[in-house]
Amino acid sequence: MMKELIGQCQSCGQNVYCKDGFFDGVQKNGKLLCNECVNEKESN
Repeated sequence: MMKELIGQCQSCGQNVYCKDGFFDGVQKNGKLLCNECVNEKESN
């Protein structure tokens, strides 16, 4: 598996990676967010 660090989640500080060519996070309004934070915000 290829894993490249993209940056840190602007909400929780967790590292966000590109895994095997797929971005493992979301960029919203210019902010980098991990999937966990995005799912948490959408469920509220």
